[in-house]
Amino acid sequence: MPVGHPDFGKLQVCICRRANVTNTIRERLFALSHLDELKDLTFESFKLRGRKGLGEMHANSLEQGFNQARHYAQSLNGWLLLSGGYGCGKTHLAAAVANFAVGMGVPTLFLTVPDLLDTLRFAYNDQDTTFEQRFDEIRNAKLLVLDDFGTQNATGWAQEKLFQIVNYRYINKLPTVMTTNLALDEIEARIRSRLSDPELVTQTKISAPDFRRPMADAGHPELSSLDLHSSRTFEHFSLRKDESLPAPELKSLKDAYEAAQAFAQKPRGWLVLTGDYACGKTHLAAAIANHRAEMGDPPLFVMVPDLLDHLRATFSPNSQTTFDRRFDEIRTAPLLVLDDLGTQSMTPWVREKLYQLFNYRYNAELPTVITIAADSLEEMDARIRSRLLDTRLCKIIGMTVPAYHGKSAVKKSAKK
Repeated sequence: MPVGHPDFGKLQVCICRRANVTNTIRERLFALSHLDELKDLTFESFKLRGRKGLGEMHANSLEQGFNQARHYAQSLNGWLLLSGGYGCGKTHLAAAVANFAVGMGVPTLFLTVPDLLDTLRFAYNDQDTTFEQRFDEIRNAKLLVLDDFGTQNATGWAQEKLFQIVNYRYINKLPTVMTTNLALDEIEARIRSRLSDPELVTQTKISAPDFRRPMADAGHPELSSLDLHSSRTFEHFSLRKDESLPAPELKSLKDAYEAAQAFAQKPRGWLVLTGDYACGKTHLAAAIANHRAEMGDPPLFVMVPDLLDHLRATFSPNSQTTFDRRFDEIRTAPLLVLDDLGTQSMTPWVREKLYQLFNYRYNAELPTVITIAADSLEEMDARIRSRLLDTRLCKIIGMTVPAYHGKSAVKKSAKK
C-alpha cells in the first residue's frame, strides 16, 4: 500500500491464505485461546472515553490505552504491558488484541496466570499430553496473552515456571501481552527486569475507576476523608462581609477564596493555605477537592496524621496492601490534598516519609494543596520548607482572619 493509505503498515492475511482460514480453524483457535467467553470484548465494543461523566484525566488515560492496544494488535511487535486497577479496562483491551489476532488467523493463547499454572499442573495427570508438550505449547504460542499477572499463588514452582516462560519469550522476542494491577516494583525481580526493557516492552498504565463500581474507587476511598467534608463547597463558603473585621483580613480571605477557585479550575503547581485554626483553610481545600470530584477527577483528600496511620497500617500482618504500594498511591496521586500539615508527631520515621512524599511531588510537579497553621510553617523540616517556599511551583496564601464561629453557610442557605 502507498504511504497515506488507511491500510498502510497494518497486518493483513495474504489473499492466498485467507481462503484457507475456515470457520472450523477459527473455532479451534478461539477454543485454544480460552476466548470463548470473551469473544465480545473487541476494540469495537470498547468505550473509548469510558462511561458518561468520566473525568477528562481518566477518559484520556482510557483513550491512550485503547490506541496503544489497537496499534499493537496491528503489528504484534514486541510486548505490551497493560497495568491499572481492577475494572479499568485492561482485560477488555488484552482480549481485544487477542480477538483481533485470532481473526487474522494468528494462533493465540489467552490465559489468566492462575489458569496457566493450573493447566501446567493438570498436564502431569493428562493422558492426552505430557507436561513438556503443554509447556512448549504455551511458551511457543505465536501470541501469548497473560491476564491478571501477579494474582497467582507465588510458590517457588510457580515463580520458576513463569520465569521460564517469560524468559523464553523475551529471548526469542515472541509477541506477548500482559495485564497486571501491580506496580512494576512489586513484580519478581527477574521478570521485572525484562518488563523494563524499553526496546521490547510498551508500558501503558490505565488510570480509571472500576467500571463496575464507578464511584467506589474514586479518589481511594479507603484513604480519603473527603466524604466527611462533602458540604464544604465554594457555594457554602462565607466571605464574612457581615462581620466587623479589618479590611486587610477580609482581603486575605477573599484572596484565598479566589486562589482556591482558580486552582480548582486548573490544578497546577502547589497551593499552600496558611492561617490560624478554623479560619477556613480546610473548607477551601475541601471545596477544591469537591469541585474536582464533581468534574469526574476525584483527588486524594487526607489529613496528614491519618495519612501516616494508613502507612503504618500496611505493616500489619492482616494488611491487604504493601507499604510500597500504599506509599506509591499517595505520592503519585494526580491531585493530592494534604490537610493539617504540621499536626503530626515528628518522629524520625515520619520526618523521612514526609520528605520523600514532598520531594517526589516537587520533582514531578504534581498538583498539591496543603493546609498548615502559620506557626507550623516555620517549624517545618527545612528540606520540606524550602520546597514550600519555592515561588516557581508554590503559591502561599496567608489567611489572617480569626476563627469563624458564625452560623454555617448551610444554615443560611436553608433559611433563604
